[in-house]
This record gives sequence, structure tokens and C-alpha cells, in this order.
Amino acid sequence: MRLTVVSTVLNEADSLPRLLEGLAAQTRPPDEVVVCDGGSSDGTLSILQAEAHLPLRAISRPGLNISQGRNAAIEAATGDVIAVTDAGVRLSPQWLEQIAAPFADDATAAVAGFFRPDPTSVFETAMGATVLPELSDIDPTRFLPSSRSVAFRKHVWRAIGGYPEWLDYCEDLVFDLRLRQRYGPFAFAPEALVYFRPRASLRAFFVQYYRYARGDGKADLWRKRHATRYLAYLLGAPLIVLLGVFGSPWWWLLLVPAALGLFGKGWDRLRRMWGGLTTTHKLQAALWVPIIRIVGDVAKIAGYPVGLWWRWQRRAALPDWRAIAPDSGD
Repeated sequence: MRLTVVSTVLNEADSLPRLLEGLAAQTRPPDEVVVCDGGSSDGTLSILQAEAHLPLRAISRPGLNISQGRNAAIEAATGDVIAVTDAGVRLSPQWLEQIAAPFADDATAAVAGFFRPDPTSVFETAMGATVLPELSDIDPTRFLPSSRSVAFRKHVWRAIGGYPEWLDYCEDLVFDLRLRQRYGPFAFAPEALVYFRPRASLRAFFVQYYRYARGDGKADLWRKRHATRYLAYLLGAPLIVLLGVFGSPWWWLLLVPAALGLFGKGWDRLRRMWGGLTTTHKLQAALWVPIIRIVGDVAKIAGYPVGLWWRWQRRAALPDWRAIAPDSGD
């Protein structure tokens, strides 16, 4: 098995060295690393071209989006198995070994690795607890890996048409769904771990989740989830407030189970993450959890209809990504 690691980068000069150091320290070294630069202006390409400890090829494709860049890197790869990760992550030393192991079975088409937060502040600790799943939250038969930690055979990538180049966000989810639709669940390798730093500010987090939700709208993903969110925030919460103000104050008690439903899982995860925090920092982190959750939900409420409008405007030209690709004999 020849194993190629691919990644796409754009202005990642600050975070790229950590990724390259992590790849060089793998217990199972990559046979090849292909990185597509989308037109960086901060020296990212120079860092890639100067790398001497890895079998690395850098390709420059200014102006490509993430899907286009990832497809270009995979097309250039010579490995029969492709492992994908992102700049800015910290790889566990066994990441590549663990994510490659299931391919010893010829029936394995794709492998899902896992990811954990790598916080550097109280806020980032609360962010990781609020938005990122723990291993115990995962159903391996339904888990869809992010582009931080996933691997697949190259012929599988080709058979389903690669990453959707018409999509700028949530492209990895559409790719995962098409792959699972045709080849069944991903093999799950929970020890194929990468660590990444959550967003460091509410503003950056809002932009991230706005873009995620806009991508959901563009790809027509998770209709029920978004509908539930609109009902909760635009109908349920205002109704409880009105009943509490103009009716019986007992209606306010409904906010207790609502709050536990919204924030309880984040608080529970935080309790298992805050071992190194002081009592004051634990309280600060606990107060951040509901703020982060609400800001993320508001960002999704704002972004989803923008994506839907984009999709409606292009409805005649967009491909039906849910259509299963014809079998090519692979």
C-alpha cells in the first residue's frame, strides 16, 4: 500500500510548521505528501518548497476553493490510499499508522479518524466543550469524518466524482455522504487522532458557523435540524416569554428544561475537560458555554437562508449530488 497525505492551504505560514513537524514524526511515515496552495501571500508556499524532511510536493493553484484544491492534490497523488488532514492541526504520532491500518482489509473503502480540541485559553476550552463531540457521543456506523482526519482509496474518490467543487463549505460532508451512500459506513479508527485549536473569539466563531450553515443551505443539508432551530428560537422561546409576562409566572419554569437541553451536554463535557483550570476559570468557562451555544445557533439561523437563496438561484445548474454514481467496476 502506497500512502499519500494531502492537504490544502491558504496563508497558513504560522500554523503550517506544526503540521509538517507532525507528519515528520509519524510512526508510519507517509510515502508522499502533496499540498495544494490556493494562492498564499504570507510565505506559505516558500515554507512548503523549503521542506527537506518529508517526501513533499507543493502545487500552486491560485484562486481554487477548498474542494478544487483538495481534488487537485489528490489527482496529483501517486498513492493508492489518500489520507486527508488540514493545516493548523496537531497530529498524534500514531495518526497515520492508525488511519491506515483498516486498509489491510481489501473491503475497506474509507476510514474515519477522530479529532479533539487543543485549547490554549479558558474561552477555547469552553468552545471545545460546547461544539465538539466526545468519543462517547459517536455512533461509528453513522459518523461522518471531517477533513481533519479521514482516509480513502483513491479509486473511491474518483468513483464518486471527488469533492464537490461547486461548494465552498461543508464540502467534506457532501463527499462523506456520497461515499457512505455507495460504499457503506466508514471504518472507524478512534485512535487516528488530530488535535486542533477552536476559534479564539466569538466573532471568529460566528463567522465560522455562519459559513457552515450557509454551506448547509447550498447543499440542502440537515433540513430538520435547521427547522427545529428556527422553531425553538423564533417560536418556542418568544412564546414562553409572552406566557410568562402576560400569563402565569409558572411558565418561566419551562426555561429550566430548555436550558438543560441546550447547554447541558456542553457543561457535562466541560466538567471532564477542566481538570487543569482554577475555580475561577471553571466558573468563567461554565458561563461561556451558553453564550457560545446561542451565538452559534444565531449564526446558523442567519447563514442557512443565505445558502438556500444561493441554491434556489442556481437550481437549474446544480448537480444532484445525492444521485449514486454508476458502478465502474471498482
